[in-house]
Amino acid sequence: MNKRKTNKSAAKRFKVTSTGKLMRRRSHARHILTKKPRKRVRKLTTAAMVSKADRARVRRMLNI
Repeated sequence: MNKRKTNKSAAKRFKVTSTGKLMRRRSHARHILTKKPRKRVRKLTTAAMVSKADRARVRRMLNI
């Protein structure tokens, strides 16, 4: 049986915590930041967990 290849674009976007949870970055934090409130921009810098609906798909891409 062949080895499965990791999806490299997914590997760059998601990180696995020591407990096995999947972390992701928040969207809308790249450009046009001047019109967004500072509070919102600060909150966009924090990492978030991958939702339950997407968890299986991301795990498959990362071969976990």
